[in-house]
Amino acid sequence: MPKKVLITGGSGFIGTNLIEHLIKKGYKVLNIDFNQPKISKHNQFWENIDIVDIGKFEEKVLSFSPDYIIHLAARTDLDGNTLDDYSANTTGTENILKIVKKLPELKKIIITSSKFVNPNGYVPNSQFDYNPHTVYGESKVVTENKVWENKPHCDWCIIRPTSIWGPWFGIPYRNFFDMVMKRMYFHIGNTQCYKTYGYIGNSIYQIEALLYAETLDEKNKVFYIGDNPAYEINEWADEIAKELGFNIPTMPKFIIRFLAWFGDFLKVFKIKFPMTSFRYENMTSNGVNDMSNTHRIAPHPPFNRVEGIKNTIQWFKKYEGEI
Repeated sequence: MPKKVLITGGSGFIGTNLIEHLIKKGYKVLNIDFNQPKISKHNQFWENIDIVDIGKFEEKVLSFSPDYIIHLAARTDLDGNTLDDYSANTTGTENILKIVKKLPELKKIIITSSKFVNPNGYVPNSQFDYNPHTVYGESKVVTENKVWENKPHCDWCIIRPTSIWGPWFGIPYRNFFDMVMKRMYFHIGNTQCYKTYGYIGNSIYQIEALLYAETLDEKNKVFYIGDNPAYEINEWADEIAKELGFNIPTMPKFIIRFLAWFGDFLKVFKIKFPMTSFRYENMTSNGVNDMSNTHRIAPHPPFNRVEGIKNTIQWFKKYEGEI
């Protein structure tokens, strides 16, 4: 019998790639999401259900009786003002944990959090060290706490995706690619900036490896999803530009700093400008996550960065009509 995998939020970026991977390997998949799949052939695996509605949610999950659950469903933008705006992350997680109690044969559940339980550049001293700087980050802290307060009876772990990129990504994940493709990206003097990003093909490999690995040690229940080592952003930008046939110019740091201030000024009048102090700080500040826990379980990612870039550019050309 093929393994049965329930994916909540399977119509999103990571979920779309995960479903495509699993169905190619012969898994029986159920996607619960209130958004329609991005790929039309995935409609046959989709149930239009809001995970905040526990009645319909529970009925469908129990009838499917999954062997494994990958809980991806979440609101991920930064536009919410209160935790109530992120009920998918809080109530939705609470609901899936209640349903899991009625699945005695469930082998494992993976619950998705986010690297934004801490800001970029912050190095947590434990898996319980939280310092969220957005309401979205706060909602993911609630997500993790709900799991610890209601530990599933089966094996389980929490994943924190970093900045994942690749085919089927959308805003804000594709912002960097868009800037480079539109030739709006400039190197800032001799500044170097290191960040943990992850190509989606490697992320799927990591999630599948975690699904089958035993993660019983409660001191090691949290796994970042991303590539190792961290990217030097100028190098990554140059690799993207090279595949597109141009070189990225370098601008003096003081000019970019001035443009950021000018962008801040325009923002007061609600005029959009590609450079602001927020973006400047993001482009010049390191944001490296500790991937050692994940690398121990998934040590051989199938794609290098240039292969990921080529696959992503092919996707843009095929589906987005761009470049």
